[in-house]
Amino acid sequence: MALVVICGQPCSGKSTAAVALSEALKESETKQNVRIIDEASFHLDRNQNYANMPAEKMLRGKLRSDVDRSVSRGDIVIVDSLNSIKGYRYELWCIARAAGIRYCVLFCDVDEDRCREWNKEREGRGEASYDDGIFEDLVRRFEKPERRNRWDSPLFELYPSRDGIEKSSPVVLEAVTYLTKTVDSKTQDVRILQPSIATQSARFSEANSLYELDRATQEVINAIVEQQALGGAISRVTLGNDLPPIEISRPIGLPELGRLRRTFVKLMGQSSLSGPPVPTDANSGKRRFVDYLNREFGGNNA
Repeated sequence: MALVVICGQPCSGKSTAAVALSEALKESETKQNVRIIDEASFHLDRNQNYANMPAEKMLRGKLRSDVDRSVSRGDIVIVDSLNSIKGYRYELWCIARAAGIRYCVLFCDVDEDRCREWNKEREGRGEASYDDGIFEDLVRRFEKPERRNRWDSPLFELYPSRDGIEKSSPVVLEAVTYLTKTVDSKTQDVRILQPSIATQSARFSEANSLYELDRATQEVINAIVEQQALGGAISRVTLGNDLPPIEISRPIGLPELGRLRRTFVKLMGQSSLSGPPVPTDANSGKRRFVDYLNREFGGNNA
């Protein structure tokens, strides 16, 4: 297993590099299984993904969650995205360390003017491209990887505007060797990340919190269904335990409740990226879910 983080400015050839590396790995002697995780898999417009910070954080959360689920499947996982923020690359490195797998960064080093030119060419061909304002903002905020940082190492550097990108490119083949080389006690040039006790404990704690949250939200759903089943129109669902009531002005069916619950649990699972941690006790989880439902019903009941 291994995690490869593709990094680069917008329109620098990252997706081409991801495909080239994937093909080279599949054709290597070890015949690796490879999975590419990219923004296109979420069927979202790239300008919507980076229109504002909440949208961008949500995108990173989706990518991170998908990576976290995928690294345990035995495949080599390639993350094809900007991955332009060093703090986010550190989070991906932590996932690899917790899983005890190989890790590397493949950087597409292209100057801003050429990236800007390629973006315009894509727009002219009717292909996915960035709006000018979003492109300039992403270029400005890009944090170049540095091999001295453990989360940027080992660092394989491609120069697409100068050398092009092929599955036979020397840098791609160098990365393939690193990712597939057999490791024994004498191997010194390949590093398998080792999970620390703190990392393992944190992952266990997060998984346990999500389990408790899942149970707590299901209890809230059960209460809503039971009180609606008593008959007659109700405008408030009470839960006790000093929890606020849930205000409703129309019958709420189980399919809608299930959808809201799944969305809430998913959002809480991503909250460690940009917000408060997952609630660790049932009452806190219920309270936060009730607040979420009241916001949703308040906006949809009118």
